[in-house]
Amino acid sequence: MRLIIMPDQHSATRLAAGEIASVINSRTKPVLGLATGRTMEGVYRHLSTFHHELGLDFSHTSSFNLDEYVGVPASDTHSYHHYMNDLLFRHVNISTHAVHLPNGMATDLNAECAAYEQAIIDHGGIDLQLLGIGDTGHIGFNEPPSPFDTRTRCVTLNARTREQNAPMFGGNPEDVPSQALTMGVGTILEARQLLLVALGSSKAEIVAEALEGKIDPQVSASAVRLHTNCTVILDKESASQLTPQTRKKADYLRK
Repeated sequence: MRLIIMPDQHSATRLAAGEIASVINSRTKPVLGLATGRTMEGVYRHLSTFHHELGLDFSHTSSFNLDEYVGVPASDTHSYHHYMNDLLFRHVNISTHAVHLPNGMATDLNAECAAYEQAIIDHGGIDLQLLGIGDTGHIGFNEPPSPFDTRTRCVTLNARTREQNAPMFGGNPEDVPSQALTMGVGTILEARQLLLVALGSSKAEIVAEALEGKIDPQVSASAVRLHTNCTVILDKESASQLTPQTRKKADYLRK
Protein backbone atom coordinates (compact mmCIF):
# COMPACT_ATOMS: atom_id res chain seq x y z
CA MET A 1 0.00 0.00 0.00
CA ARG A 2 1.28 3.44 -0.91
CA LEU A 3 0.16 6.19 1.46
CA ILE A 4 0.27 9.80 0.27
CA ILE A 5 -0.51 12.74 2.56
CA MET A 6 -1.32 16.04 0.88
CA PRO A 7 -1.47 19.47 2.54
CA ASP A 8 -5.16 20.14 1.81
CA GLN A 9 -8.32 18.83 0.17
CA HIS A 10 -7.76 20.60 -3.14
CA SER A 11 -4.33 19.06 -3.68
CA ALA A 12 -5.51 15.64 -2.51
CA THR A 13 -8.43 15.50 -4.93
CA ARG A 14 -6.31 16.86 -7.78
CA LEU A 15 -3.73 14.14 -7.21
CA ALA A 16 -6.47 11.50 -7.14
CA ALA A 17 -7.85 12.83 -10.41
CA GLY A 18 -4.36 12.66 -11.86
CA GLU A 19 -4.10 8.98 -10.91
CA ILE A 20 -7.37 8.30 -12.72
CA ALA A 21 -6.26 10.33 -15.74
CA SER A 22 -3.08 8.25 -15.95
CA VAL A 23 -5.14 5.07 -16.23
CA ILE A 24 -7.37 6.60 -18.89
CA ASN A 25 -4.33 7.71 -20.90
CA SER A 26 -2.43 4.44 -20.57
CA ARG A 27 -5.10 1.96 -21.68
CA THR A 28 -6.88 1.43 -24.97
CA LYS A 29 -10.23 0.72 -23.33
CA PRO A 30 -9.96 1.76 -19.68
CA VAL A 31 -12.55 0.53 -17.20
CA LEU A 32 -13.04 2.69 -14.11
CA GLY A 33 -14.81 1.82 -10.90
CA LEU A 34 -16.35 5.01 -9.56
CA ALA A 35 -17.60 6.18 -6.18
CA THR A 36 -19.93 8.86 -4.87
CA GLY A 37 -20.11 11.10 -1.81
CA ARG A 38 -18.79 14.50 -0.85
CA THR A 39 -15.16 13.37 -1.01
CA MET A 40 -15.51 12.59 -4.71
CA GLU A 41 -16.95 15.96 -5.70
CA GLY A 42 -13.51 17.54 -5.91
CA VAL A 43 -12.07 14.55 -7.78
CA TYR A 44 -14.75 14.85 -10.45
CA ARG A 45 -14.33 18.62 -10.74
CA HIS A 46 -10.64 18.11 -11.46
CA LEU A 47 -11.38 15.39 -14.02
CA SER A 48 -13.82 17.70 -15.78
CA THR A 49 -11.14 20.40 -15.83
CA PHE A 50 -8.60 17.94 -17.23
CA HIS A 51 -11.05 17.12 -20.00
CA HIS A 52 -11.80 20.72 -20.97
CA GLU A 53 -8.36 22.24 -20.47
CA LEU A 54 -5.97 19.35 -21.11
CA GLY A 55 -7.97 17.24 -23.55
CA LEU A 56 -8.42 14.19 -21.31
CA ASP A 57 -10.39 11.83 -23.54
CA PHE A 58 -13.14 9.67 -22.02
CA SER A 59 -14.51 8.43 -25.34
CA HIS A 60 -13.09 4.92 -24.95
CA THR A 61 -13.68 4.69 -21.18
CA SER A 62 -16.28 2.51 -19.47
CA SER A 63 -17.32 2.91 -15.85
CA PHE A 64 -19.00 0.90 -13.11
CA ASN A 65 -20.24 2.61 -9.97
CA LEU A 66 -19.97 0.99 -6.58
CA ASP A 67 -23.57 1.32 -5.49
CA GLU A 68 -27.08 2.70 -5.75
CA TYR A 69 -30.02 3.06 -3.39
CA VAL A 70 -32.86 0.56 -3.60
CA GLY A 71 -36.20 2.10 -4.53
CA VAL A 72 -34.77 5.35 -5.90
CA PRO A 73 -35.24 5.81 -9.67
CA ALA A 74 -32.37 7.05 -11.79
CA SER A 75 -34.28 10.26 -12.51
CA ASP A 76 -34.52 11.14 -8.81
CA THR A 77 -32.13 13.89 -7.72
CA HIS A 78 -31.15 11.74 -4.71
CA SER A 79 -29.98 8.84 -6.89
CA TYR A 80 -26.36 8.13 -7.60
CA HIS A 81 -27.27 8.06 -11.29
CA HIS A 82 -28.15 11.75 -10.95
CA TYR A 83 -25.06 12.45 -8.84
CA MET A 84 -22.74 10.98 -11.48
CA ASN A 85 -24.45 12.73 -14.38
CA ASP A 86 -24.45 16.05 -12.56
CA LEU A 87 -20.85 15.96 -11.35
CA LEU A 88 -19.01 14.08 -14.10
CA PHE A 89 -20.70 12.38 -17.01
CA ARG A 90 -22.37 15.43 -18.55
CA HIS A 91 -19.10 17.37 -18.34
CA VAL A 92 -16.93 14.89 -20.27
CA ASN A 93 -17.15 12.92 -23.51
CA ILE A 94 -17.98 9.51 -22.04
CA SER A 95 -20.66 7.57 -23.90
CA THR A 96 -23.97 7.10 -22.11
CA HIS A 97 -23.81 3.44 -23.16
CA ALA A 98 -20.46 3.03 -21.39
CA VAL A 99 -21.60 4.03 -17.89
CA HIS A 100 -23.02 1.43 -15.53
CA LEU A 101 -24.73 1.75 -12.18
CA PRO A 102 -26.78 -0.86 -10.32
CA ASN A 103 -30.51 -0.56 -10.92
CA GLY A 104 -32.12 -0.06 -7.53
CA MET A 105 -35.57 -0.24 -9.14
CA ALA A 106 -35.08 -3.75 -10.54
CA THR A 107 -37.93 -6.13 -9.83
CA ASP A 108 -35.44 -8.93 -9.13
CA LEU A 109 -32.57 -7.45 -7.14
CA ASN A 110 -30.62 -10.71 -6.96
CA ALA A 111 -30.74 -11.05 -10.74
CA GLU A 112 -29.68 -7.40 -11.11
CA CYS A 113 -26.66 -7.99 -8.88
CA ALA A 114 -25.64 -11.12 -10.79
CA ALA A 115 -25.96 -9.27 -14.09
CA TYR A 116 -23.83 -6.42 -12.75
CA GLU A 117 -21.08 -8.84 -11.77
CA GLN A 118 -21.23 -10.42 -15.22
CA ALA A 119 -21.07 -7.04 -16.95
CA ILE A 120 -17.84 -6.24 -15.10
CA ILE A 121 -16.39 -9.57 -16.25
CA ASP A 122 -17.56 -8.95 -19.81
CA HIS A 123 -15.65 -5.66 -19.83
CA GLY A 124 -12.46 -7.39 -18.77
CA GLY A 125 -12.55 -6.31 -15.13
CA ILE A 126 -11.95 -2.94 -13.51
CA ASP A 127 -8.61 -1.24 -14.09
CA LEU A 128 -8.88 1.26 -11.25
CA GLN A 129 -11.46 1.30 -8.48
CA LEU A 130 -11.98 4.66 -6.75
CA LEU A 131 -13.04 4.38 -3.10
CA GLY A 132 -14.11 6.59 -0.25
CA ILE A 133 -14.56 5.48 3.35
CA GLY A 134 -17.76 5.80 5.33
CA ASP A 135 -18.17 6.51 9.03
CA THR A 136 -18.70 2.78 9.67
CA GLY A 137 -15.49 2.00 7.79
CA HIS A 138 -17.36 0.82 4.74
CA ILE A 139 -16.16 0.87 1.15
CA GLY A 140 -19.10 0.91 -1.22
CA PHE A 141 -21.99 0.14 1.10
CA ASN A 142 -20.25 -2.87 2.65
CA GLU A 143 -21.52 -2.32 6.17
CA PRO A 144 -20.02 -4.22 9.12
CA PRO A 145 -19.56 -7.08 9.07
CA SER A 146 -18.83 -7.65 5.37
CA PRO A 147 -16.78 -10.76 4.59
CA PHE A 148 -13.97 -10.12 2.15
CA ASP A 149 -15.35 -12.57 -0.43
CA THR A 150 -18.72 -10.84 -0.86
CA ARG A 151 -20.06 -10.03 -4.32
CA THR A 152 -22.51 -7.41 -5.60
CA ARG A 153 -25.61 -7.71 -3.46
CA CYS A 154 -28.46 -5.94 -1.65
CA VAL A 155 -27.54 -4.67 1.83
CA THR A 156 -29.32 -2.97 4.71
CA LEU A 157 -27.74 0.36 5.57
CA ASN A 158 -26.38 0.98 9.05
CA ALA A 159 -28.15 3.69 11.08
CA ARG A 160 -24.88 5.63 11.25
CA THR A 161 -24.58 5.55 7.46
CA ARG A 162 -28.11 6.88 7.11
CA GLU A 163 -27.23 9.71 9.49
CA GLN A 164 -24.08 10.45 7.49
CA ASN A 165 -26.08 10.65 4.25
CA ALA A 166 -29.03 12.53 5.72
CA PRO A 167 -27.89 15.98 4.48
CA MET A 168 -28.45 14.75 0.93
CA PHE A 169 -32.06 13.94 1.87
CA GLY A 170 -33.01 17.15 3.61
CA GLY A 171 -31.38 16.28 6.91
CA ASN A 172 -33.68 13.50 8.10
CA PRO A 173 -32.02 10.05 8.37
CA GLU A 174 -35.46 8.43 8.09
CA ASP A 175 -35.69 9.75 4.54
CA VAL A 176 -32.50 7.95 3.52
CA PRO A 177 -33.35 4.60 1.88
CA SER A 178 -32.80 1.64 4.17
CA GLN A 179 -31.28 -0.57 1.48
CA ALA A 180 -28.78 -0.31 -1.36
CA LEU A 181 -27.13 -2.43 -4.02
CA THR A 182 -23.36 -2.48 -3.68
CA MET A 183 -20.33 -4.16 -5.13
CA GLY A 184 -19.00 -6.63 -2.60
CA VAL A 185 -15.59 -6.44 -0.99
CA GLY A 186 -14.49 -9.40 -3.10
CA THR A 187 -15.60 -7.61 -6.25
CA ILE A 188 -13.68 -4.49 -5.23
CA LEU A 189 -10.51 -6.42 -4.45
CA GLU A 190 -10.50 -7.90 -7.95
CA ALA A 191 -9.83 -4.47 -9.51
CA ARG A 192 -6.29 -4.20 -10.82
CA GLN A 193 -5.68 -0.99 -8.85
CA LEU A 194 -7.38 0.58 -5.83
CA LEU A 195 -7.42 4.29 -5.06
CA LEU A 196 -8.87 5.27 -1.68
CA VAL A 197 -9.37 8.96 -0.91
CA ALA A 198 -10.36 10.43 2.46
CA LEU A 199 -10.61 14.08 3.48
CA GLY A 200 -11.18 16.10 6.63
CA SER A 201 -10.85 15.63 10.36
CA SER A 202 -14.18 13.79 10.59
CA LYS A 203 -12.56 10.84 8.76
CA ALA A 204 -9.37 10.78 10.84
CA GLU A 205 -10.50 8.20 13.40
CA ILE A 206 -11.92 5.69 10.93
CA VAL A 207 -8.96 6.17 8.56
CA ALA A 208 -6.57 5.28 11.38
CA GLU A 209 -8.65 2.23 12.28
CA ALA A 210 -8.78 1.04 8.67
CA LEU A 211 -5.07 1.55 7.98
CA GLU A 212 -3.60 0.58 11.35
CA GLY A 213 -6.14 -1.62 13.10
CA LYS A 214 -6.98 -5.25 12.58
CA ILE A 215 -7.79 -6.30 9.02
CA ASP A 216 -11.32 -7.31 9.79
CA PRO A 217 -14.78 -7.56 8.14
CA GLN A 218 -16.03 -5.16 10.81
CA VAL A 219 -14.15 -2.42 8.91
CA SER A 220 -14.44 -3.32 5.25
CA ALA A 221 -12.00 -0.56 4.25
CA SER A 222 -9.24 -2.47 6.05
CA ALA A 223 -9.41 -4.98 3.19
CA VAL A 224 -7.57 -2.57 0.90
CA ARG A 225 -4.40 -3.49 2.78
CA LEU A 226 -4.67 -6.96 1.25
CA HIS A 227 -4.42 -5.56 -2.29
CA THR A 228 -1.07 -5.59 -4.06
CA ASN A 229 -1.65 -2.28 -5.87
CA CYS A 230 -3.42 0.16 -3.57
CA THR A 231 -2.84 3.90 -3.18
CA VAL A 232 -4.38 5.85 -0.29
CA ILE A 233 -4.51 9.64 -0.63
CA LEU A 234 -5.27 11.70 2.47
CA ASP A 235 -5.20 15.36 3.32
CA LYS A 236 -3.40 16.49 6.46
CA GLU A 237 -6.59 16.49 8.55
CA SER A 238 -7.76 12.98 7.66
CA ALA A 239 -4.23 11.70 8.41
CA SER A 240 -4.07 13.44 11.79
CA GLN A 241 -4.73 10.36 13.94
CA LEU A 242 -2.24 8.05 12.23
CA THR A 243 0.66 6.95 14.39
CA PRO A 244 4.11 8.45 13.83
CA GLN A 245 5.27 5.07 12.54
CA THR A 246 2.65 5.07 9.78
CA ARG A 247 3.17 8.72 8.95
CA LYS A 248 6.90 8.09 8.62
CA LYS A 249 6.20 5.61 5.80
CA ALA A 250 3.98 8.06 3.89
CA ASP A 251 4.90 10.19 0.92
CA TYR A 252 4.33 13.89 1.57
CA LEU A 253 3.67 15.86 -1.59
CA ARG A 254 3.34 19.62 -1.76
CA LYS A 255 0.83 19.84 -4.60
